[in-house]
This record gives sequence, structure tokens and C-alpha cells, in this order.
Amino acid sequence: MRAVFGVLGLLIVVAVIGLLAKRQLGAPAGLVGAPSSTPQQQSQQLQNQVKKSVEDAMRQTRPEPEDK
Repeated sequence: MRAVFGVLGLLIVVAVIGLLAKRQLGAPAGLVGAPSSTPQQQSQQLQNQVKKSVEDAMRQTRPEPEDK
């Protein structure tokens, strides 16, 4: 009986992980573009998003370390 519950628990965990993986591997979050856009247009949009994210990260100020 203990083995049956162990196997059922393992199957439930695998199912949950599978659903989460399926959701994560779907369409990239925040990708702006019509579904009918070409792969070249989608690639350009993704490159622009990454470039903007990097530029925004570079603009953020870091706190100065306190030397004691």
C-alpha cells in the first residue's frame, strides 16, 4: 500500500512538472507581434526587446559599498 501511494505521488509530481514545462515552453512572454509576422520580423522584435532590457539594466545605479 505504501508503494502504491509512493508511485501515485510520483506520477502527480511528474504531471505537475510536465504542465509547468509545457506552459513555459509556449510562446515567449512579452513577444509583441502578429502571428502572421515573418520569422525575420519576430527575430528583430526579440533583438530589440533584449537590447532595451540590457540598456535599462545598464542605466540602473548600484548602491555604493560602505567601507568601514
